Amino acid sequence: MSSAGFWNGRRVLVTGGSGFLGSFVVAQLRARGAGSVFVPRSRDYDLVDLGAVRRLYDDQRPDIVIHLAAVVGGIGANQKRPAEFFYQNLMMGVQMLDQAHVHRIEKFVGVGTVCSYPKHTPVPFTERHLWDGYPEETNAPYGLAKKMLIVQSQAYRAQYGFNAINLLPTNLYGPRDNFDPETSHVIPALIRRCFEAKRAGRDRITCWGTGTPTREFLYVEDAAEAIVLAAERLNASEPMNLGVGEEISMRDLAELIRKATGYAGEIQWDPSRPDGQPRRCLDTSAARRELGFQARTPLTVGLERTVQWYRDREAGG
Repeated sequence: MSSAGFWNGRRVLVTGGSGFLGSFVVAQLRARGAGSVFVPRSRDYDLVDLGAVRRLYDDQRPDIVIHLAAVVGGIGANQKRPAEFFYQNLMMGVQMLDQAHVHRIEKFVGVGTVCSYPKHTPVPFTERHLWDGYPEETNAPYGLAKKMLIVQSQAYRAQYGFNAINLLPTNLYGPRDNFDPETSHVIPALIRRCFEAKRAGRDRITCWGTGTPTREFLYVEDAAEAIVLAAERLNASEPMNLGVGEEISMRDLAELIRKATGYAGEIQWDPSRPDGQPRRCLDTSAARRELGFQARTPLTVGLERTVQWYRDREAGG
């Protein structure tokens, strides 16, 4: 299962390649020998517009597409912008995959989300449970839009023999994450709030929900490695989980972040705010079996690196 030489001569298109996850995927591709990697910019190619998508394929003539571009955010952003999250993610994915088939590319790598799983999926989430219910309401439009790539992939493989694969990463975190207070996910949001509370001398911060839900977190560099391995080795449309296989409660996560940032204040919980999905933890056996992938970065180590990156960025202005 060596990747030696796989990328030689192949042209690779990475949508979202300048973003958080995408920048690490591009670095991983180049480290593994990919010499021709193109990252489209939204100002040049609006992936919601079919004409722009056609022009992108005509201009770049890729052999492999890794589709990472997405409109994403935490619970608050999902609640404020459900229509945008549904429409933009759906149209980008549907058009990118369809035009990949039209242009006869070698492989399309669709990267979805753990949010596609039903709200009350048995833990650990196995891929066969993906269709057993409706997603958690606060992020259902986003989760369902991304889930349609799986249906499309399977339909195009059945009718056209087109090679499109589907990956379902769990919650990601790491350096270069989005720390915007309006759209960030839980780890960068808590890191920022702890540092801001330290600077302001506040003795407490308040977090959404009860603190009892669990989540699983995959370090971004590990996720990038898994995605590139899948591009090399996976050739089936059945979705594949990418994760760690370990869950942590929001309350325990907040405590780890409080310590990592050096914040001495108290963390309070606001149960009037939504918790989101009760539990999240993936069965990662398929990725170990099919890709030889197992996450290597412990949560405590990943959090330390993320906190240090944010600290260095703030110090640099």
